[in-house]
Amino acid sequence: MKVFIIGIAGGVGRRVGQQLATAGDEPTGLVRRPEQVEALASGGTRTILGDLVAMSVDELADAMRGSDAIVFSAGAGGKENDAATTRIDGDGPGKVAAAAERAGIRRFVLVSVFPEAWRERRMDASFEHYMVEKKKAEIQLVQTSLDWLIVRPSALTTEPGTGRVDLGLAKVHVEITRDDVASTIVALLRSPDLSRLILEVTGGTVPIAEAIDDLRQALTPIAPGGSGGQ
Repeated sequence: MKVFIIGIAGGVGRRVGQQLATAGDEPTGLVRRPEQVEALASGGTRTILGDLVAMSVDELADAMRGSDAIVFSAGAGGKENDAATTRIDGDGPGKVAAAAERAGIRRFVLVSVFPEAWRERRMDASFEHYMVEKKKAEIQLVQTSLDWLIVRPSALTTEPGTGRVDLGLAKVHVEITRDDVASTIVALLRSPDLSRLILEVTGGTVPIAEAIDDLRQALTPIAPGGSGGQ
């Protein structure tokens, strides 16, 4: 499987690339700095030099063409300024989705954020802007004809992955390791029957493969005559 990763140098994107490469797949990522090329190549990830903001839709399409799927995990996340957050977190996914359509790539996984993330901390205006832009990106993606999945992880940690999660349509915001988010994304890339869904994932006790199977079962329509509600 050939997967093009936007945000390959980030915490989740890098792990997705590493896991795909280890499994024998072909991850490719867009990077802005030459030193990132060598660093990622050592982990088995091919890279293309380019800037998501500066590149045109056609240029992005050319870079991604031939891929089987796109993973978008890039984000300014309020670390730079509100304008950067708008360009990357808000407008970036829609721009890449347009490029994917031109390149004939159907599968698109967007790494988003829990809607209530860190609300108890009373975050500043920049964080609220970040949340608004993430929502905007989700709306842009769901309005396309792509075979999309939106994955909303809870607060991310750098602890070693457990291989166990709590995955579903709506979950309670807690914490999850970046390793486990990456493993979930890789497993979802291998689940083409799960499509056009917004999924929330946090730390849990269910093995990732089992959690995906449980989700699949929960989404299977009940046959006529089967048990239903009241």
